[in-house]
Amino acid sequence: MESRGLEPVVHIEDFGMSFGSTRVIEGLSFDVYPGETFGFLGSNGSGKTTTIRALLGIYQATAGILHVGGQPFSPDRNISLGYLPEERGLYKKETVIDVMVYFGRLKGLSRERANNWSISYLARVGIASKAKVRLDKLSSGEQQKVQLGITIMNDPVLLILDEPTKGFDPVNRRLLMEIIEEQRVAGTTVLMVTHQMEEVERLCDRVVLLKHGKARAYGTISEIQGEFGSSSIFVEHAGEMPNSARYNIQFSSQGRSKLLAKSGNSVGSILKELVERGVEVSSFAEKKSSLDEIFIQIYGEEQAREAG
Repeated sequence: MESRGLEPVVHIEDFGMSFGSTRVIEGLSFDVYPGETFGFLGSNGSGKTTTIRALLGIYQATAGILHVGGQPFSPDRNISLGYLPEERGLYKKETVIDVMVYFGRLKGLSRERANNWSISYLARVGIASKAKVRLDKLSSGEQQKVQLGITIMNDPVLLILDEPTKGFDPVNRRLLMEIIEEQRVAGTTVLMVTHQMEEVERLCDRVVLLKHGKARAYGTISEIQGEFGSSSIFVEHAGEMPNSARYNIQFSSQGRSKLLAKSGNSVGSILKELVERGVEVSSFAEKKSSLDEIFIQIYGEEQAREAG
């Protein structure tokens, strides 16, 4: 999306955070613009949740500027915000519908509107039959659906989701991504903390990748792929794949090869060389590095495994 010239919904500038003598965030800056879905990525312990809590005033920042809608966030300000924390919290001894209506009333909805909205939402996520069941009788995934519903029921201008699909199976993860996409289409600005790279590639306009409290990458997915990634080239051909100063052969067997372009060599120049050297090419396709691959490159294989 085109964000230049717009006032950011979230503005974080030179943010620093320390707990005692331990520095957990240093010099972090990024903006989230109206209507975009923004991915906030990083390994466990990199400072993502700390940043969100400082943005919402739960923590007091050590340094820097953290604004929501042009000012420090305050619950008293007239800004519609939905926040789904990583650590969920619901009144588990009450029924689903009672809890949802209660929170709807807190968010300014009438009892009737909160009740009707909740019933419709529960049907949307496949748990309409659980409306009058106590929350502690639901599975963790079902409880998570209820918490998400509470988060979005007031049509927030800004939606902050901290690991929204944690504990979801693939079917429910896809359902939740559809709901997030519906929010984005309706004009909601979404700030999403997640370890699921496929979610980021599907939903996010831009991302920031945090490592040890510092931003290691910031921009659109294409920009980050251009900065950190490399293009793999998949070739189907007759005969042997010749060696070249333009590329490395990562794999070659039975007329199929995977090549990696060396620095300064374009994909087009590699195809041209293969043709000039008489390689009979029947298929030639470029594939950019995925965010998973870039994540591993930036954080290292051990941290990537820990982050899931």
